[in-house]
Amino acid sequence: MSERTSGQLPIAATADVRQAAGRLLRADRGAFAAVVGLNALAAGAGLAGPWLLGRIIDDVRAGGGVRAVDRLAFWILVCALAQLLLARWARYVGHRFGERTLARVREEFVDRTLALPASVVERAGTGDLTARGTADVATVGTTLRDSGPQLLINGAEFLFLLGAVFVLDPLLGVVGLLCLVPIWCVLRWYLRRARDGYLAEGAATSDVAEILAATAAGARTVEALRLEDRRIAASREALETSRRTRFYTLYLRTVFFPVVEVSYLVPVAGVLVIGGVLHERGAMSLGSVVAAALYLRQLSEPLDQILMRIEELQSSGASFARVEGLARAPRATAGDAPLPADDRIDVTGVRYTYGRGGEVLHGVDLTVRPGERLAVVGPSGAGKTTLSRLLAGVDAPSEGTVTVGGVPVVGLGPERLRRQVVLVTQEHHVFLGTVRDNLLIAEPAARDEELWAALEAVGAADWVRELPEGLDTRLGDGGCRTDGPQAQQLALARVVLADPHTLILDEATALLDPTTARHTERALAAVLEGRTVIAIAHRLHTAHDADRVAVMEDGLLTELGTHEELVAAGGAYAALWHSWHGERPASA
Repeated sequence: MSERTSGQLPIAATADVRQAAGRLLRADRGAFAAVVGLNALAAGAGLAGPWLLGRIIDDVRAGGGVRAVDRLAFWILVCALAQLLLARWARYVGHRFGERTLARVREEFVDRTLALPASVVERAGTGDLTARGTADVATVGTTLRDSGPQLLINGAEFLFLLGAVFVLDPLLGVVGLLCLVPIWCVLRWYLRRARDGYLAEGAATSDVAEILAATAAGARTVEALRLEDRRIAASREALETSRRTRFYTLYLRTVFFPVVEVSYLVPVAGVLVIGGVLHERGAMSLGSVVAAALYLRQLSEPLDQILMRIEELQSSGASFARVEGLARAPRATAGDAPLPADDRIDVTGVRYTYGRGGEVLHGVDLTVRPGERLAVVGPSGAGKTTLSRLLAGVDAPSEGTVTVGGVPVVGLGPERLRRQVVLVTQEHHVFLGTVRDNLLIAEPAARDEELWAALEAVGAADWVRELPEGLDTRLGDGGCRTDGPQAQQLALARVVLADPHTLILDEATALLDPTTARHTERALAAVLEGRTVIAIAHRLHTAHDADRVAVMEDGLLTELGTHEELVAAGGAYAALWHSWHGERPASA
């Protein structure tokens, strides 16, 4: 069963993480085999030193001369040099293996992120996704590049050293193995708790990132609505949760490592005591006792590294579970959904609820005819933006249906949906790259004349021509900076290039001044002649220019008709129109 954090994105189960790790190893099995083989050879070369030292001791006690000692010392030096070279070679191959594997992890993460439905990303929030794509991927990368190869080296050394003690004397091998039992016990205690602890820490880190990102992005709204105290309280709560989770993993380490450090001395002491008794009885030479003690003393170094790497693996394993969890997230529908019969949009009995909050839409019915320009107006909180998200397939209604050409909008694949319906909000993004790169995202095959036509349509051609290299001018960090209106015009130019059947504008020109906004909207209407345009409007000139106007109030569609009809009706729209013009209603 998959484990989950408090966030929306899933966490991969332990079995899934193991399968993913095996898949990554099989993808570069040749390099992995080379790493294992080189580590084994390096560990084998390291065994010669203690054994040769034991031989020197026994030879000296037997009356051997300087020549015998020099000969053995020379071979100790040769083996040490061989171990050094093999270990460095193994580390080099291991780092290259780790970097290639990390590249695969990053590519899979990007592919899976791009395959997520917009509704899943919206509910999860950018904080969780950002934390997984940065901190968690970086942690996995460190393990693949450093911890993984080092663990292989230390594991080979540990097994060879312990095996060497058994070869010298099986009894001393058993004694050394039994003396490692305290380490085994504390390791089991630690492993039973570590994964959950690190998963909780990762989830808390995501929550902190999410609340900071949301507060920074909505700073003006927070100030306008005087929500500073609530945001500070929410931030402190998230930070306190993060502090508690970090202290818990710190507590695990403060128990684990001291016990391990003390336990390193037990095998050496045990072998010296038992070996001394056997030597006293003539059952073992002094050189063998010294060699066994040195082997077990050497054992502490790889064992210490193994335990440290295991501790790191708990953290990176939790990070890998979060990264791999995207494989279990819902994916955008493939392009095998039925084709819409036409461009007619039908909203039937639609209700919608955000999470545990109250119902936002209360049974909305609406039909948008192909090629129609529809303006949706109403006070803040009336449900206009929610309706636009349902029309664009970002969210699915809690009840009822939203269809285009008889096909549910949420059932369309990403590519087909982008050609059918595009939602443009006042949120915008300038991608790192040139102006051309920013536009080709919408239509990779577009020619330069098409790019200029799109820029002309949204009123951006003049300032783009003034850039140092025109379409080839680099934007963002290290390039030309764009202000809010320019970024919004680039977003609208992408819409023109995408050429959707239905365009939904949710305050898409809010950052433009009123004159430029009206010019841009009319230019878009001309470019998208014959297309359906649904505008969520606060500036009522948009409604005046529309074929029909829909009025939303408290999650209900209360009025629907032309501008003239609704003004003449004297209802909510007429009140808005007169208020916007600073006039009093005729009945007043």
